[in-house]
Amino acid sequence: MNLLYISISGNTKSFVERLAAYSEEQHQADAARPIFLTKEISDNTLFEKETEPFVTFVPTYLEGGNGIDNGDVEILTETMREYLEYEDNYRHCLGVIGSGNKNFNYQYCLTAKQYSEAFHIPFLADFELRGTDSDLKRIYQRINDLI
Repeated sequence: MNLLYISISGNTKSFVERLAAYSEEQHQADAARPIFLTKEISDNTLFEKETEPFVTFVPTYLEGGNGIDNGDVEILTETMREYLEYEDNYRHCLGVIGSGNKNFNYQYCLTAKQYSEAFHIPFLADFELRGTDSDLKRIYQRINDLI
């Protein structure tokens, strides 16, 4: 299973790399379990057509508004949106997982929720900041259930 992610502060990258390492451990214990492969999307990424299923991980960075009654503007993560749009890559996306800071209340994981709506893909799960070991196991299982 492929995991596509964008990481600004390093939190999402840390979580996705730990998730991939956990998937390798699970695969070693049971060869029927998949290994997760990671692919970071950044401003320097050469866009390519995706042909295999993947899950998208996106943090939330917004500017302006409160996301409820006076809008918001996605910042810093637009490259992931553009990548999903490129050659209709979103058609291979099994779902989106959001991360953020719960201190931002309604805006917590709002970017992932917006991706879910815009691309008609399921919002699969969320985790705060770098995530906990419990988040890691929960999200591993959620992705594994998709396969």
